[in-house]
Amino acid sequence: MSLSKTDIQILEHLQRDARVTNQDLADAIGLSASPTWRKVRKLEEDEVIQGYRAVLNRRKIGLNVMVFVRVTIDSHSETEARKFEAEVTALENVVSCYSIGGDADFLLQVVSADMDAYADFAMSVIRRLPGIKEMQSMFVLKEVKGMTGLPMTGNVNP
Repeated sequence: MSLSKTDIQILEHLQRDARVTNQDLADAIGLSASPTWRKVRKLEEDEVIQGYRAVLNRRKIGLNVMVFVRVTIDSHSETEARKFEAEVTALENVVSCYSIGGDADFLLQVVSADMDAYADFAMSVIRRLPGIKEMQSMFVLKEVKGMTGLPMTGNVNP
């Protein structure tokens, strides 16, 4: 998909503040309100913008532990992988899951209230997922830079 300079500006502003009014967004990018609204709607229709969310402070809602879990599954058949993916998708404490290359098959990002809650979740839920051969937990000691948005530099087409 081709993104214009104006599209990039819209996306940058919305990543910083999705609650910005259409008029304030239009003023910021130097367009009038109607074309700005149409451009935002087009970005939504094209699924460049997939939704709007509130960014929460996980610690303030009692999720004090973050863990990345490397998972290797027994079988690399598509059926087994899809089964694992479906199970993981349903787990609320797994906030993201990636199929990866290298010496593991999946990388899970898991949050929990404390170490005991993570240990219970890891042993009674993750270890029991279909086809798990091996898992390794990597505990986050300090979140230096969390996900705040995607970089938009270098994405402009004339």
